Formats: sequence, C-alpha cells, structure tokens
Amino acid sequence: MNKIAEIISRDLQVRTEQVSATIRLLDEGATVPFIARYRKEVTGGLDDVQLRELHQRLAYLRELEDRRATVLGTIEGQGKLTDQLRADIEAADTKQRLEDLYLPYKPKRRTKAQIAREAGLEPLADALLTDPVQEPESLAQGFVDAGKGVADVAAALEGARQILMERFAEDPQLSGRLRTLLWEQGILISRVIDGKEKEGSKFSDYFDYAEAVRKIPSHRALALFRGRNQGVLFLELTAGNSDDPDAVCRHMIAERFGIRDLGRPADPWLKETVRKAWRIKLLTRLDLDIKSSLLEAAEEEAIRVFATNMKSLLLAAPAGRLPTIGLDPGLRTGVKVAVVDGTGRVAATDTIYPHVPRNEWDRAIARLATLAKEHGTKLISIGNGTASRETDKLARELIRKHPELGLRSLVVSESGASVYSASEYASAELPDMDVSLRGAVSIARRLQDPLAELVKIEPKAIGVGQYQHDVNQSQLSRTLEAVVEDCVNAVGVDLNTASVPLLARVSGLNRTTAENIVHLRDAQGAFANRRQLKQVPRLGDKAFQLCAGFLRVPDGDEPLDASAVHPEAYPVVRRILTKAGKGIRELIGDSDALRHLNPAELTDDKFGLPTVKDILAELEKPGRDPRPEFRAAEFLEGVETLADLTPGMVLEGTVTNVTNFGAFVDVGVHQDGLVHISALADRFVKDPHQVVKTGDLVKVKVMSVDLERKRIALSMRLGDRPEPETPGEPRDRRAGRSDRPERGPQPPAGGGALAAAFSRAKKGPGGS
Repeated sequence: MNKIAEIISRDLQVRTEQVSATIRLLDEGATVPFIARYRKEVTGGLDDVQLRELHQRLAYLRELEDRRATVLGTIEGQGKLTDQLRADIEAADTKQRLEDLYLPYKPKRRTKAQIAREAGLEPLADALLTDPVQEPESLAQGFVDAGKGVADVAAALEGARQILMERFAEDPQLSGRLRTLLWEQGILISRVIDGKEKEGSKFSDYFDYAEAVRKIPSHRALALFRGRNQGVLFLELTAGNSDDPDAVCRHMIAERFGIRDLGRPADPWLKETVRKAWRIKLLTRLDLDIKSSLLEAAEEEAIRVFATNMKSLLLAAPAGRLPTIGLDPGLRTGVKVAVVDGTGRVAATDTIYPHVPRNEWDRAIARLATLAKEHGTKLISIGNGTASRETDKLARELIRKHPELGLRSLVVSESGASVYSASEYASAELPDMDVSLRGAVSIARRLQDPLAELVKIEPKAIGVGQYQHDVNQSQLSRTLEAVVEDCVNAVGVDLNTASVPLLARVSGLNRTTAENIVHLRDAQGAFANRRQLKQVPRLGDKAFQLCAGFLRVPDGDEPLDASAVHPEAYPVVRRILTKAGKGIRELIGDSDALRHLNPAELTDDKFGLPTVKDILAELEKPGRDPRPEFRAAEFLEGVETLADLTPGMVLEGTVTNVTNFGAFVDVGVHQDGLVHISALADRFVKDPHQVVKTGDLVKVKVMSVDLERKRIALSMRLGDRPEPETPGEPRDRRAGRSDRPERGPQPPAGGGALAAAFSRAKKGPGGS
C-alpha cells in the first residue's frame, strides 16, 4: 500500500500520510461524504473532490497491481522471467505500459511467426538483420525444407519476414515511442462513406474533416465516433502532415533495430520488412490504441461535464414547503393537474383542457382557482414540455384574475418525469394514481425541493449531459451516483419526511436500511432523536456512525439532532456550553457568544481544530442549507415561439445545460438557445463552467434565429451587435454553434498541416 499511497500523493500533490490515512478509512468502509465532513483531522482536510479523485485513482492502481501479479506469474510459469524483465514490469506505471511488456509473452493462437520459428527460420531472420551484406535468396536456399513446410526460397524469406515483423511489433520500447508520436503529432481524418451522404446528413460537418488528435475536444470526438459506429464516417489516423506521413514511424522502427539502407544486398528486403511491420502490425494495433485513448479521454470529459451539470441541478434552490399545484402540459390529452401540500403529499388531482382542440380556457382557470383556494396553494409549477408556454400563459391569467390567491407560477424542467411516472417506486408511492398524473406530482415536488424529487430518478434519465448514451455507461453511472451521494449528504436529510430513495443516498445507508427506516417510522411515528436509529433492523453501529450526522430530526428532544453536528462530537458541544455558560437552546444561533469563543481551547486528542470550527459554525446556523435562495426567470410576455424572437432582444432565461463549447438557455420558446463559449463573457473563457452552471438565471441577447434548423444564437455580452448570417460561413465561427451534432472545423484553406491531411483523406485509406 505504501507504493500506491506514494503515487497518489504525487498525483494529488498532498502528503503521503494523508493518502495512507484516507485509504485506511475507505478500507474500513467509511464513505467519502463521511470522511470529508467528519474525519478532517485524520485526512489533513482533504475535501470531497480530492477524496473522489483519490478513491478513483486507488481503484485504478489496485487493478494495475492485480494485473501486474498475473503478468509476472504467467511469464514466470513460462520460464522466461529475467531480472531485467521483472524490473521493467515492476516499474510499469500504466496498464498500457504493462500490456506492452506482456505482449511478447501473452498466450495467443499460433501466428505465422510462430510457425516460421517452428520451421527453423529464426536463424535466417537473425542473419539477414545482423549481416545485411548477405544475399537473401542465396542465404534462404539453405533453409528450404518441404518436410517443414518451407517449399521454396520465397517461403523461407516470407517466414523470416514474419518473425522480424512480430519482433518489431512486440518491442515495448518501440511501441511506447510510436504511441507517443501518434498522440502528439497524429492527425485524425474523417470522410463520409460512399452512399451514406443523405442518410448521415447530420454528420455533414465531418464528411471532409481533419484535426490534430490531441486537440480534438470531447464533443467532437464523440460525434466522430458516433458517426463511425452508425456506418456513416470512415476515420483514418495518420502519423503526420507530409506526403509520406508514415516515414517518421518507419524510421523509428529501422533506427531501433539498426536497419539502414546502404545499398547492401539485404537492405531492400529489410526496408520492405519495416514497411510491412508498420502498416500491418504496428499501425493496426496503435491505431486502435490511439482511437481508444481519444474516446476514453472524450468520455471522461463528457462524464465530468454531465456530473458538473447534475450537481448544479440537484443543488438548485428549493422553493420550500409551500402547497403547490403541478401542471404537466399537454394539448389533445389535456393538462394534468396535481396539488401537493407542504410535505409533498398529494391532496388532489385533475385534468383540464384549456388548449386545442377543446379550448376550455375559462373553465380551466376556474378549476385551478378552486383547487388553489381549497388547498391554500402558493405556487404553480409548470413542466417545460409541449404546450408549456401556453400553460404558463394560462397560469398568468389565473394569477391576474385572482390576485387574492397570492399565487406565483414557474416553469421547471420536466426531464425524467416520465421515467419516474413509470418507475417501480412511483407505483409503490402512488399506487392508485394514473401514470399520466404522477408526472404532475413530480413536477410540483421538484419545485418544492429539486434534490428530494430528482433522487427518485435514475441520474442518466435527467438529461443534462452531452452524448450521454455514447460514453461508458458503467463509468457514467458510478460518477453520477457519487455526485448524487455528495449532494444529498451536503444538504442533509430530514429523518421524518425523507423518502426511501432519498434516505438510500445517505452515507452508510442502502435501499434495505432506508426501507426499514420508513417502515419503523410508519409503525411507531416520527423519530424523536437520532438514537432511535439503532432500533432500525440491519442498521448496525458502523452504519449509524456513517449516517447519523447527515440525518436531521427537527423539533426532537435533542436540539443537536437538528444540526450537522455528529453525535460522537456531542461531548465537544458540552465543553462549549460550559465555556459559554449557556444552555444549548440559548447558545444555538447566538453569533456573538459563539464568535467570542477560542476554538483552540476546545480541542482534545480526538477532535481537533477543523472539527471544533465546524461545530461552532453549525451552532451559529444549525441545519444550514448550502443551496442558494430561490429565484425564477421571468419570461417576456408575448415571446412564446421561435417566430417571436428578433435579433437584438434582451431576455431573461435559465441555463439548462452547460457543455464544453457553451451553455444552453431556456428563454421560454420551447427551444433552448446557445450561448457559445466565445459569447459568455468579455474575457477569454477556457471552461464555460467557470462562468455559468445549470439552473443559473442569466440575461441574454438574441444574436440570430434560424427558423428552419430551430437554432437560436445568444450572447451574454449584452453589448454585442447582432450580425446578419453570412452564407457559407462555418457555423462554429459564429456564436450559434450547436451540439446537435456539433459543428466540426472546416477544411483549412491553402497549405499547411491540415490541408495536406485533407488532401490525403480524399485518396482513401492507405494499404499495406
């Protein structure tokens, strides 16, 4: 473990002791939220981001160690493990380097080279490689043996060539150097497959495209691979930008094995052997490696973007415990209505038909007014799907006609609502309710508390990522599950109102213990304190330690149970009370008294300064919600469709998604507009997440509207002047570039590296 801890400490630039301590906690079953919040003294203050990275790196390195042991055992079993090879394997710091070293010894089907060696042709290969002055045909004559399958001189030379080709291809040092070269200097070329132009028109930006491999951003890489997987695009990797891009790779192979063309008899034969080793063996494998590396990097970045957006969405401001009407808009099938009380319990449901074809506008307003009055609702939550603007208009008229109700209406994202409606949990939670009405319930609740409602939906179904269906699904799920876990525990959970899905995300709990908590709560009534958690079946001491600090018991018999102070630290609070000379109910919220205390005087061997400071901050504002204050965008009256937009308009909108190339903003016209990364601020922006996040309210200016393609170009630089679209201008050079699919770079004009690459691309893939 010391070796792994040292590697991680270098990667994270923290002390080895911090890493070792964290690894011990993880191995003992502690969760990242628990370690981040309640074990700061042990880890030296590592935050949840560092801990997640440490956890991920730890898993990789342990997998590497397991694979290393397997490789060493296999080679040793073959009797081929030399001291130098063992040292090289022990020093391998990546899975790729380890596999390069293992390749020559990896059990495989009989190759042409193995057959040639069995026929006794290895001495011929060695002789031609080490002494090229010999004439190949003459030397090969002595190796012709029909009984061994070597029928003639040509067969002997071909067998010798296969031996050298395999030797070149399996040399780990050469493979590593060539892989590095291809990653740093390689160019990926994309062409449309003949006959696929119409079928794959959405990939038209990549029909004639080239870009340096290491510069391809994740969204373009994923678009390219999607086009390839759908049989529309052909992707070719080249090693450079000259007329003979493979020359540098062939030179590296020749140099590695001392091959030079000095006009000797065997030099042409060796030169052709190098060429074939590159085209047939090395390029085939390295092409796969480089494309896999590009895809892996693109997936990691896309997952990171998805996770960032998910975190912003989960930590969006809650409207609070106010009775709410949820409206799931529809035209022909009507608007589904659900009324929920302040705790999210369903109080009433209905369906109204204000829109075409029935047009029962006034009747719908009257019905909503009656429901609002009967149940004392204060908010109207409207899903942002089909007919949302029309339904928003209905809500506005209701508010205008009935000001005495004191209603506010807001449009919320309904992503995933249909998934929830048909889920097993929704069936158990709302068993006697029609599936179509469950969506309205979810829409109402996600306005009250987005986090509590969204945890009921599989994270991938919420749809705030780019190319989420093209990335590694298991990795995406693990990452999003970690994001949800971190968000839930950062906010804390009310033990007496939380649903099973919400409780299951709490540190130390799972689906079974969450269900047991709810069953006990239903049977015995609300929990009076955290200690009663120990009565929950299958919730042992370890689980209690991990979950207790994140569960809140408002209005219980222990005031501290409503805070984030962990029960194990209650003795520290007692010392604080003694020092302050006050009772717990007096001290909670008393900022003056708390700020006059010296944290250093309240520490002991178990609880150091970080924990004491956290406790004092918590006592000052117990149960503080880290989420922002609730606000909502006010859409401009009369702007309801794309046709209502005109360049120069300044609108308020909500950021619905953030990608690496910009942010999508809902301005209330059923189609999100794009603020390109270049239009996010009056300064250079490397990462859009530095400027905006999902759920932000922003002011934007309409730069252009493309009715045919349903694209809106926006700018957050309100001083920008809308410019007319220039026919033929590459769209990615304007502020309206879109991710459906992303626009790739256009073929460069004139000469240069990429121009040469495009020229080669039109000739088709090179042969061997």
